[in-house]
Amino acid sequence: MGITDFDHMKEISWHVRELLGIEEPLWSRSTALPYRDNLGLFLEHKAPTGAKADALTFSQFVQETGLEPYATIPPL
Repeated sequence: MGITDFDHMKEISWHVRELLGIEEPLWSRSTALPYRDNLGLFLEHKAPTGAKADALTFSQFVQETGLEPYATIPPL
């Protein structure tokens, strides 16, 4: 895409998360908070490219990581 401005990258990332309905990863997040949603964790895991990441499915990720399968978007 040729995007080199970091502020533009952050804005694009924010809009993608908004479209997918996932929360922003907070690196200073307290361990007392509830677990993050499975979809957000899955997308972070797939961020690196390569054959292994490309082949991983959401259901495989949930099973391999021992996460509880549940709706990825909480009810309103």
